[in-house]
Amino acid sequence: MNTQTIYGIWNFSQWDGDKIALIDPDERHWSRRELVEQGNKIAHALRSMGLKKGDTVAAMLPNCAEYIALNLATMQIGLFLAPLNWHLAANEVSYILQDSDAKAFFYHSSTRDVANTACQSIDYPMSQAICISSDSNDTYQAFIADQSNQAPEDRIAGMVMYYTSGTTGNPKGVRRQVPNIDPDTNATNFTFLPMMFGIYPDGDNVHFCGSPLYHTAAMNWATASLHLGHCVVLHHKWDAEKMLEAIDRHKVTTTHVVPTQMVRLCKLPSDIKARYDVSTMTHIIHTAAPCPQHIKHEIIEWFGEVVYEYYASTEGGGTLVNSSDWLKYPGTVGKPWPTADVKILDDEGNELPPEQSGTIYMLMSDVSRFEYKGDKEKTAKTQRGNYFTAGDIGYLNSEGYLFLSDRKIDMIISGGANIYPAEIESVLFAHPDVYDCCVFGIPNEEWGEEVRAAVQLREGLTGDETKTRDILSFMQSRLAKMKLPKAIDYHQELPRDPNGKIYKRRLRDPFWVGRERNV
Repeated sequence: MNTQTIYGIWNFSQWDGDKIALIDPDERHWSRRELVEQGNKIAHALRSMGLKKGDTVAAMLPNCAEYIALNLATMQIGLFLAPLNWHLAANEVSYILQDSDAKAFFYHSSTRDVANTACQSIDYPMSQAICISSDSNDTYQAFIADQSNQAPEDRIAGMVMYYTSGTTGNPKGVRRQVPNIDPDTNATNFTFLPMMFGIYPDGDNVHFCGSPLYHTAAMNWATASLHLGHCVVLHHKWDAEKMLEAIDRHKVTTTHVVPTQMVRLCKLPSDIKARYDVSTMTHIIHTAAPCPQHIKHEIIEWFGEVVYEYYASTEGGGTLVNSSDWLKYPGTVGKPWPTADVKILDDEGNELPPEQSGTIYMLMSDVSRFEYKGDKEKTAKTQRGNYFTAGDIGYLNSEGYLFLSDRKIDMIISGGANIYPAEIESVLFAHPDVYDCCVFGIPNEEWGEEVRAAVQLREGLTGDETKTRDILSFMQSRLAKMKLPKAIDYHQELPRDPNGKIYKRRLRDPFWVGRERNV
């Protein structure tokens, strides 16, 4: 088997079908054969509905085995799978159903009310809506009943069409052309990213996924792990201690996290950290936002030099860095991976020299080339020649290592100076009493914008003027005066999605009602 050049769970199920492929959130163990057969049944059922190559299937599901099987189904019969955030409101769901032209819609009983309202508002045929449930509302079992568990004929690769988070306006589907290749070759292509980190097929590898599968990275890494022949441990949601417990119990070797989750791990009491054996870990991979340097140092000291970082986006990417190089250049997100390239451009499109901050542009390969569905204007705005930007600000050092500053839309412009919230948040996270934080700009008549901070303290602590003076005193020796928050608001809990991404607009936008930001 090691001589094979084509991988994919379908082949692994033929080579060793009894090996465990998935441990779902309910602790059910799915063999490779069982998971593949579930996907085959869904593929046949979708075709029986009349779906054909290029059609879209929408899914608003929590982490579950059926979600993984649905992915495997669409990837075999040339369909687009559009994952929906299950926190969306009904009008947001109906928008994506219409925009994606979804021919089938899978949802869970936990989101039944939102799903039904969304469907009713646009007269979406309920015969095309499939409910996964453990009660009488389930229509999924009937949907796959009597379907063959054998591989569908005329197999052709499909594609996942993720929707951007909609930082401005409605979310946009990042749509790539469905490759005209067989699913096994496409699955092998999925394995290239983890193999760039030194993660190889089969063996005793176990991948932990506690982040929502509607996120690009969570779905991609879980899928790639399956196609490498690895077992995936899937949780309903991410929890710091439960992740450690899963690592210990299932001998987890790889996982994908975001910086917020690393912060949560580091904030655990020392006795909880010491309770679990994490020595099986070989790869802790993270992305999504700048990580406070002291947090990453602590994670490396705890787990060893098994921490890897990469910079990419739903649209494509990117760069990567291992622990050793990061320790040499703290804060870097690495160098471009093979076939990738990065340029730093100013607002006029001129390439900037090392150490100068500008907008980060990444080379589009044939694989990463995309368009925002139904929005050629937005597509054009994010691209310059063969390069595109996700709207991030950063710079390259003289050795070619990329450093992130922040998202352009989050950058604060005060008195003409660019201030990056991520830098300020990193200092706030270092304060022993700060459990979570978010920094953003609000209007200032004289300076244009001023710095504001939202803080969640450790449990049992109260935010008051004394605490604010303490935090600001801590920050004064670490930041320039212009970067210090003019005020700190205290919250019981900051608004984050299950993957740890902050809903910054919910905190910032109320201050900008009736005004326009010039970022």
